[in-house]
Amino acid sequence: MTAPLVAAAMLAAAEAETGLRDYGDPTLPERFAAAVEHLNALGMDADGNAQAAQVCRWLLTSRLEFIEDRNRYPIATEVVDSPMFVTGEPRSGTTLMHALMSVDPRARALRFWEVMYPSPPPGLAGADDDRRRRADADWREINAKMPKWLHSHPYNDMLGDGLPEDERTWAFDFRVMTPTAWWRVPMQSLVGGLPTDPAAQYRLHKAMLQQLQYRRPPKYWVLKGFHGFRLEQLFETYPDAHMVWLHRDPVQVAASRTMMMADIAEGMVGPVDLLVEARKHLDLTRASVANTMSNPLVDDPRILHIRYTDFIADPVGTVRRYYEFCGRELAAEAEAAMRDYLADHPGDRHGKFKYSTQLLIDIGEDLHALHAEFAPFRDRFGVPIEIRG
Repeated sequence: MTAPLVAAAMLAAAEAETGLRDYGDPTLPERFAAAVEHLNALGMDADGNAQAAQVCRWLLTSRLEFIEDRNRYPIATEVVDSPMFVTGEPRSGTTLMHALMSVDPRARALRFWEVMYPSPPPGLAGADDDRRRRADADWREINAKMPKWLHSHPYNDMLGDGLPEDERTWAFDFRVMTPTAWWRVPMQSLVGGLPTDPAAQYRLHKAMLQQLQYRRPPKYWVLKGFHGFRLEQLFETYPDAHMVWLHRDPVQVAASRTMMMADIAEGMVGPVDLLVEARKHLDLTRASVANTMSNPLVDDPRILHIRYTDFIADPVGTVRRYYEFCGRELAAEAEAAMRDYLADHPGDRHGKFKYSTQLLIDIGEDLHALHAEFAPFRDRFGVPIEIRG
C-alpha cells in the first residue's frame, strides 16, 4: 500500500529548505492540508505520490520565497494602474484577444515563466537568470505529455513566454489545481472543491502583478481570466479596471470545452469517459450562464460586452474598440504587431481542433431544447445560434 502524503511534513520540509516560515497567510497550511487530502484520496501509486510531493515542494517553496520578497523590498507600494481584463466562457475567443493585446509594446501581460518562478522579482534578476529556460523545459514536457492540447490551444507553443490565465496566480495558494502546475501528476484538474476566498485571491493576484512590475519600465497590464463569478471582489481590488466580456453560443461552448478538457485529462490520466465529461461541462456552462444572467455587476459600466462572432470577424477592430472604451489609444505600432501576430499564428498551426455538438445529443440532450433554454442569454447579448460546418 502506498504511504500517504503528510501535509505537516511537507510544510516543514519547505520551511527547512528555504529557511523561511512566512506564507503571508496564516490559513495556508490548513488549505494545503485540504489539497493533500484530495491527493491522497486519488489512490495514486508510489510514483504518482512522488510526483505530487515534488509539485507541493515547488509550490510551497515558491510561496515562501515570494512572500520573503515582499518582506524585503517595497513591492507592496507598487501601483497597478487601470488594468485591462478579458473574460468570457471557455472557448469564446478570450485567449486570442488576450494574445493580441499582449503584443502591444506599451502593455504587460503575465508570462508563464514569471508565475511559475516568480522569485526574485524579474526587475531585480541578473543576466544569468535561467527561469525562462526552466519554464521552456517545463512547457516542452507539458506539450509532449498533452500533445492534443496544442490543437485547441496553439498558444502553448510560446512555451515559458506563454500567457497564463489569472487563475494561475492562485496555484501556490492551493485554491485551484491546474494542469500547468500539476501536469506531472496523474490527476484531473481540480478547479472546484478547494477552499476559496475571492477577496484573498485577488489580493494575491495584485501582489503578483506588483512583484512582476517592480523595478521594470511602466506599462499597463492586459490580463485574462474567468472572472464572472468574482466581479465584486475584482472591482474592489482594481476599482479603475476595465473588462471586455466575450459572449458565445453556450451550446458550442459546452461541446468545445468538453473536448479540450478531455484532451488535457487524457494526457495526464489516460482515456476519459467523454459522456461524463460532456455532462460536467454542460453543467458548468449552465451555471456560468445563470450567473451571467443574474449578477447585477454584469451591467457595470466598466464592462464592455462583445459577441464572439463580431470579434472573430474583426479581431483587431474589436481590440481597438476595447482600447477606446478604456480611454486608451491603440497605437499604430501596436496595431501592426497584432496584424503580424494574426498572420504568423494561424489557429490550426498544430492541427485542426475537432469537436461536435453530437456529444450533447449522446448524453440525451435535445439541441433545440438547449437553444430554447439559452434563448434569454442570447437575446440579452445578441448572441446568434452558431452553425458550424
